[in-house]
Amino acid sequence: MSTVDFSKLTEEEKLQQFMERIENGEKIEADDWMPDEYRKVLIKLISMHGISEIMGALPEKEWVPKAPSLRKKLGIMAKVQDEMGHGQLLLRVVEDLLEPLGKNREDIMEDLLTGDLKFHNVFHMEAPTWADAGIIAWLVDGAAIMTQTNMLQASYGPYSRALHRICAEEVFHAQHGESIIMALAEGSEQQRAMLQEAINRWWQSLLMFFGPASAETTGSSKQDITIKYKIRTKTNEQLRQDFFTKYVPRVLALGFKIPDDTMHFDEEKGKWVYQEPDWSEFKKIIAGHGPKSQSRLQLRRMAFENSRWVREALGAKSDAM
Repeated sequence: MSTVDFSKLTEEEKLQQFMERIENGEKIEADDWMPDEYRKVLIKLISMHGISEIMGALPEKEWVPKAPSLRKKLGIMAKVQDEMGHGQLLLRVVEDLLEPLGKNREDIMEDLLTGDLKFHNVFHMEAPTWADAGIIAWLVDGAAIMTQTNMLQASYGPYSRALHRICAEEVFHAQHGESIIMALAEGSEQQRAMLQEAINRWWQSLLMFFGPASAETTGSSKQDITIKYKIRTKTNEQLRQDFFTKYVPRVLALGFKIPDDTMHFDEEKGKWVYQEPDWSEFKKIIAGHGPKSQSRLQLRRMAFENSRWVREALGAKSDAM
């Protein structure tokens, strides 16, 4: 905890002291002084993360009534519940950052429904088979774990603490996904074919998951700012390479193909070579033009309106106390 009286410092001195705290590994708390740029990038990052947890539960929610066994149904129901809980936890974290700006959690949801707040590209996609549910839990959640563990020591204390809880639960989600994948991989030819089709269907979205590498060379990119403020430590491309190193050998070991004939590990350069996805398609998807973007937004819109009376009742009760 800083003992510096920030109220007696100039703006330049405040920023210098703030950066020294970060460099020393101190955690910034919600009521501490912070530069506007830091607050804005945290609001954008954590809001997107929280909303993506909520929207990310929707593709799997579609499989709750269609899961192939009671045990699988219970497993995927528990996962959906966890993801919604993660979203609510993160929105609570971001509310403290929004409070000085006169905004709250309802404003975040309004921004989602009006298109001002984006959610992760993978959750705009279709999940037509049980294999897709497995891919989401195994590979999508695996990618999410890499992203989130990269921020476990984030300089913003409330986010770091929330991530420690979330990552612990996400490990179980990935194990849940792996169990689905292994059952299909050891199953019939039809089941293996269904799984290969799901891998093919999700590969481009998985490549896009970490964001474009090209943005790392621009001084104004969000990832550069998050690294500057020690919110994260690795770049988009470093995370993508970590994902390849962990999961490509696993996919191949199960006897499946990566839908990219150019993909290989370059021993000399020490990195994976792969076919870049269409980043214009990525922008189109996150702008709300993915295969399931509007139907999932409409579901959230209906839920938001149907629960409005609850929020208003709680607000009235709070005002009366």
